[in-house]
Amino acid sequence: MMYFGHIAGILKDPKNEWSLIEEEHYSAKTVFLTQISILAAIPAIAMYIGVTQVGWSVAGEEPVRLAASSALGSAVLFYFAMWGAVAFIAACTHWMEKTYGGEVSLDECLVLTTVTATPLFLSGVSFLMPILWLNVAVAGVALAYSVYLLYSGTSRIMKIDEDRAFMFASSILTVALCTLVGMLAASVIAWSHFVPLVYLP
Repeated sequence: MMYFGHIAGILKDPKNEWSLIEEEHYSAKTVFLTQISILAAIPAIAMYIGVTQVGWSVAGEEPVRLAASSALGSAVLFYFAMWGAVAFIAACTHWMEKTYGGEVSLDECLVLTTVTATPLFLSGVSFLMPILWLNVAVAGVALAYSVYLLYSGTSRIMKIDEDRAFMFASSILTVALCTLVGMLAASVIAWSHFVPLVYLP
């Protein structure tokens, strides 16, 4: 659970915190079971509570709540989709690294991906108040900070010079954005065919 001791530093002084993270080693098993499993639960649980207890609102309209069973299915799918997204981005990072001179293990690639995504996971707390403009604003700030973390940490974690790290980080960002779009598309398909949304009257 030592990873969570880095969260405050990541938010306050990321460059120094990357140096500390670089000195430690976390296995893929540790990252998945003790970090991603908890971080991914934040937006999933917040979303479940928000859409069942508060209700979804667009532009200040009357909130619409989901049935608990419907919201639970969506939250579970969302939870595991985040696991899959992190794993996919880390795998792509590991696959691309030799092109940019990196020679680290999949474990380090997973650490880079997880730390970079931490602000996005934490921003999921905003789903407790599922208001579209609020959620978009919070997610936008978190995404911008995640991009900053990616560009500031790639050189250290992947152990390559800053010029190549900039190009590498841009490639990782492209993969991440494509993965995000894929998750949104998959969510629409899931809600249409597998876990249909049931609204309360």
